[in-house]
This record gives sequence, C-alpha cells and structure tokens, in this order.
Amino acid sequence: MNGGNRDLALWPIAASAGAHNTDHLVWAFTLVTLMLTVPIFVGFTIFSVIYRDGRPAHREYKEKKGRSEAIELSWMLIPFALTLAFFAWGARMFDIHRHPPANAITISAIGRQWMWKFQHPGGQAEINDLHVPTGQPVRITMISQDVIHALYLPALRIQMETLPGRYTELWFNADKPGTYRLYCSEYCGTDHSKMQGLLYVMKPGDYQAWLAHQGASQTLTAKGRQLFAANGCAGCHENGSTVRAPSLHGLFGQPVPMEAGGTVIADESYLRDKILDPDKNRIAGYKQLMPSFKGVLAEEDVVALVAYLRALGPKEEGASAEDAPDRSTATGDSTP
Repeated sequence: MNGGNRDLALWPIAASAGAHNTDHLVWAFTLVTLMLTVPIFVGFTIFSVIYRDGRPAHREYKEKKGRSEAIELSWMLIPFALTLAFFAWGARMFDIHRHPPANAITISAIGRQWMWKFQHPGGQAEINDLHVPTGQPVRITMISQDVIHALYLPALRIQMETLPGRYTELWFNADKPGTYRLYCSEYCGTDHSKMQGLLYVMKPGDYQAWLAHQGASQTLTAKGRQLFAANGCAGCHENGSTVRAPSLHGLFGQPVPMEAGGTVIADESYLRDKILDPDKNRIAGYKQLMPSFKGVLAEEDVVALVAYLRALGPKEEGASAEDAPDRSTATGDSTP
C-alpha cells in the first residue's frame, strides 16, 4: 500500500499539486511564526537570568540610547504586512478550491452512519473506497442521510463537511498514483472511527480498465431519465402537457426568478429542494401544483434525477425528455 499507513503519520504523503501548495503555506506560516516568537522567548530567558532576584538593576532611562521608534514601528508593521500576505495567499487558495474546472469529473457521495457511498458518472458505485484518475480534475458532490459527516482526504490536504439536506462539494486533481486513506473527520456516533476507506489514485488507462471491469448496468443520467419518466415528471415539464410547468432543458446553472423577488441559481441544491420540497422558493409566474417526492424517492434516486437534469441541454424542436442525450460516459465527462 503506497501511502496508506503513512497517512496516519505526522505528515502524510502529498498526492496533488494542491496538497503541495497547502504544505508550502503551512511551512511558511510556521517559519514566520517561529521568527517572530523565538526571539521573544529567548529574550525572556536572557532577561530572567540578567535581572534575576539579587542582581542590581540599572533603571536609569536614557531617551536617546534606550529607545528606537524605528524598531518599534518595524515590530508592528512587518508582522502586519506578513499577515496580509498570508491572508492573500490563503484567500487565493480558497478561491481556487471553490471553483472546480469545467472539465472535472463529477462523482456523487452519500454519507451515512457509518459508511461512504460513491457513485461515478458511468453508474459504477463503491462503498468506502474511491477510485480516481491522475491528471483529471475530480469534483465530489456530497450529502448526508443522517447526521453531519466530513470527508477527509489527508493525502490531498482537503476535507469538507457532509450535511443532511444540503449538497456540499470539494474538488482535486491528484497527480501521484497510489493508495491512500480517507476518513470521516466529524464525530458522527458510536462507530465514527470505523467510517473510513481507501482512495485509489490510478493512471488514466488503469482507471478506465477499472470502470469497465465494474460493469454498471446503466449510467447515472440514464437512471435519472428512467426515474423522470416513471414518476410522471415529463407529463408536466415537456411540451404538450396539460399542466403549465417550466421547462427543465438548459435549466442547470441558470438564474431562476422567485415569486418573492430576486433569483436563485439552479444548482444541485436548488434542484434537490424542488424535488423534495416544491413549496420552497416558489417560481415567479407559475402556480405551485407539483407534489413533494420526500419519502417517495431514496437519496440515491434524487442524486440520479439531479444528474439527469444537470445533463439536459437546451430544448430541441420536437424532442422530449426521452430523447435527451446521455452525456455521462466512462471516460469522465464533466456531466454526471
């Protein structure tokens, strides 16, 4: 196992450029902290010896020789400037972490007591283990079925809370093949310590071979398309329906006007909310007639439906929901 045991050590192996950048930030901040604090403690030690009890103390104040305003200003301004520099450095890394590349593979993750379930675009599913290719950005959208969890990948220096009823995400681009640990880093109950698995970072060819070997019966979007038809969604959201409902083609990522004013971006969380709680964030110009599917659809089904809606492109003349292209492939398209 390459890196599997060392992930429990003080400093795990770095398996991505992002992990190296995080290490550089931590080491740089640690070095500057030592440079600013060590002289203070050294001074404490020296002064405690020189001016210990029983030694004569010369307390005469000599303004010209005993004080330097330049030193005092430097002691204040230099740490302040360094603090701003580290803030800018960390803010840039945070901004990069918040915006995955457009060509990222989207993998769905569901946390529950006490296991992780990952589902790939091609429909391949795995429990507690996660296989990803090198050199390809990977975006993980996560949700919890019970309590708060946190997906922690030490080799990539990233973690993200997984919340019930709300999608969160992280992304990375691993560049070092190997096998590494993954954990839940948020205490989630009796068997929290057992909620762990392995991250397999594979060369692209090996990853494609692994996908093919899993032999999924249908892709995630194909399952979502099947659920879309089986639950009567097309009867309202396609042309020719008797109910006036908004079209879902090309909806993902677009602003949606709200009845209460303003707009909401149609992302994964918005689509999930409209499936399970249609009364929330009512759309301007439409009556609320859609029933709630809460308790009807399992979380895996909601994930598949959202993946299908995310894959729907602009409406083509004469096309129906059944004709929507299945955009997810085993090669790792950006659409789940």
